[in-house]
Amino acid sequence: MLKHQPQIQPISMLQQVEDFLAAHPQLESIDLMLSDMNGVIRGKRIEAASLAKIAQEGMCLPASVFALDICGDTVEQTGLGFEQGDGDRICHLLPHSLSMIPWKKNAAQALLTMHEVDGSPFFADPRQLLSKVLQGLHQQNLFPCVAIEWEFYLLDARSENRQPQAPLLPKSQQRMQQTQVYSLDELDEFDEFIRDIQDYCHTQNIPSDNVIAEYAPGQFEVTLQHQHDPLLACDQAILLKRAIKAVAKQHGYLATFMAKPYAEHSGNGCHVHISMLDKQGHNRFSTEQSLLEFALAGLLDTMPQAIALLAPNANSYRRFQPDMFVPLQADWGWDNRTVALRIPSGSTENTRIEHRVAGADCNPYIVMSALLAGITHGIEQQLDCPKAVSGDASKVPAPALPSSWQQALAEFEHSTLWSLLGADFSHVYHANKLNEWQRFEAQVTPLEQQWYQQMV
Repeated sequence: MLKHQPQIQPISMLQQVEDFLAAHPQLESIDLMLSDMNGVIRGKRIEAASLAKIAQEGMCLPASVFALDICGDTVEQTGLGFEQGDGDRICHLLPHSLSMIPWKKNAAQALLTMHEVDGSPFFADPRQLLSKVLQGLHQQNLFPCVAIEWEFYLLDARSENRQPQAPLLPKSQQRMQQTQVYSLDELDEFDEFIRDIQDYCHTQNIPSDNVIAEYAPGQFEVTLQHQHDPLLACDQAILLKRAIKAVAKQHGYLATFMAKPYAEHSGNGCHVHISMLDKQGHNRFSTEQSLLEFALAGLLDTMPQAIALLAPNANSYRRFQPDMFVPLQADWGWDNRTVALRIPSGSTENTRIEHRVAGADCNPYIVMSALLAGITHGIEQQLDCPKAVSGDASKVPAPALPSSWQQALAEFEHSTLWSLLGADFSHVYHANKLNEWQRFEAQVTPLEQQWYQQMV
């Protein structure tokens, strides 16, 4: 799984684009996309004839795309809006992400990343943030090998008032009501949906791996294969989420990556597996126990500070409940699914950390940046690692994770992780999320009306 991948001689971006256009003469349009702070895809749709020029010159998008909140409004407190004239930056194509869109006729897609006009990375682009964090690790002969798992729910797209409702089973036409984790019968019921996901992933060069039924009606998990390039892994995670949503829509469902759609069922997580290789592709976690412990210690030390990035919105914090396979403390253990950092069982050469805290509502570039920055911190400071937890982690005292959005934002502000990620990026993210929290808290909910309108 962690064997070194062979190097491929790169070809020019323009050549890749020209080869793609020649292979798809029917192509009419291309969606050019980047991921904003919330992991929401933004971009432009262009004609196929414009693609070669954009490959050479780039495409302009406003820097304020990274100041957008979940509602699509610019958060002026970030400093990326009117304060700097709402100016453009240059976005460059990521040619490896260029692929046909299976659910659209004669259409393709590709990812972008944003740069300053002088060609330097734009600080507020989460993908550029991850690139910066990786450079620091590479200088220490550390090369992360990572894998990402998405959990999501299928909902009945016909449900009223946006209240979640499990879908009808395609074959029996009965509504899903039971929790059947790892159920093959449930996978059989949705075999056409799953097959389409796998086919679409193949068309788009997304290396999806396992599909399993999860811990609630209509909940599934899709895993991506390990990648030696975390940037590529996050690109693929973004495209996989887009593909799953598209396939669900074609089948009459709504796929949601919301952290906690149901109060009574488990939430949706984003688990990240990380090992550290050297330049030759050898897993240093398997041969250097001290390096593994430093990495664990760094992740644990920065974990409370990172929650604002791993749980980015109001709904995220409803996922953190006891007995729901969600960590509530900063702890670790060997093959223990009740802890935050699990070392899975298996061969020694595949030793890795499974980070189990983030929700599926996260931005994978930001999550990966936070985790790798935490590992870097632990290694550079040679932090002491606490003892592994055996058995039920809820019975063993450990530092508690923030339980509210407000607390998480306060923990992150001007923390060690704030500095590790860079004050400029951290300010933009914090301002964006603080504004979203304030807007959310200003709302009077229907439940408040129901409980208090007449009774108080």
